[in-house]
Amino acid sequence: MTMGLFPSLRRLPIALTAAVALVAPMAPATAAPADPIAAAAQAEPAVVRIDTAVDYQGVIGLGTGVVLDPGGQVLTNFHVVQGADRITGTVGGRSYPATLVGYDRKRDIAVIQLIGAGGLPAAPIGDSGVLVPGEPVVALGNAMGTDGPLTREVGTVTGFDRTVNAEDTLTGTSDELTGLMEFAAPVRAGDSGGPVVNGAGQVVGVTTAASVNFRMGPGGKGFAIPINDAMAVAGQIRAGIPSDAVHIGPPVLLGVGVRTAPRDEVGVLIQEVMIGGPADQAGLVAGDVIVSLDGVTLDSTNTLTSVLDRHYAGDVLDLTWIDATGQTRTGKALLTPGVN
Repeated sequence: MTMGLFPSLRRLPIALTAAVALVAPMAPATAAPADPIAAAAQAEPAVVRIDTAVDYQGVIGLGTGVVLDPGGQVLTNFHVVQGADRITGTVGGRSYPATLVGYDRKRDIAVIQLIGAGGLPAAPIGDSGVLVPGEPVVALGNAMGTDGPLTREVGTVTGFDRTVNAEDTLTGTSDELTGLMEFAAPVRAGDSGGPVVNGAGQVVGVTTAASVNFRMGPGGKGFAIPINDAMAVAGQIRAGIPSDAVHIGPPVLLGVGVRTAPRDEVGVLIQEVMIGGPADQAGLVAGDVIVSLDGVTLDSTNTLTSVLDRHYAGDVLDLTWIDATGQTRTGKALLTPGVN
């Protein structure tokens, strides 16, 4: 996994995710539940098509989001924008550069700001607490790309409080996502972060992950974070209140690419070190194994990212690592701002 230097991008069917929004619930819309596509059309003006680029890896990505307020704050999955050097959001046919307002990595929620946006239509937000199995929903997304039509995947709610292990295909690591809503609809890559809309035209969830080994086809099932659960997280991000889970602004940079060490070893194995980055300045090289950071013993790359997410540029962290000769070494790393 890449820690601040080469962050991996996770895309829905082969990866993970989650998302949702903060806006007051609105009165029920008037579209008939028997016509889910017509109902979903009421939310379409607030759908944001997201394009990302990671310069170092030469990777481009697609994702989806929903407008939270007319000023251009948008909710999406963190994995949609993770590690991106450039984020572009397109809504109503107009494209805007975007910056990362904040994120909760474990819940895979992020809020981005479309720069220069104004007068945008905010998404109509419903109440996921009143959903019942069998209720029709439509998942809207950007699987066909920004120049193509929105995907409109019709399905039904099939369950609640689901748990999914979502894999990061670039690193082999996985995150456990809990409390998800399950729905029968063939969501695809690029639909991550998109709204799940009920028969009243309201957003009741945000597409986060797909089943069938994360590769979707007709009859597959998708997962979404219920809108009620995500609103509190999005609200904390928008209020600028950091916590152990919520990071405000872009991630910090340690400047290493790592993988969890083999099971019979402790720590995380360094595969790459950014020249001139914090880890390089501290004396780490490829092949070293970091065993603790900021006093926390590292048992996985997930633990490393969770430690970094609690810190900000300018913080100095203690490092302990084992070098190629088997010697234990110590140093300090001055964290710098990451991408976004």
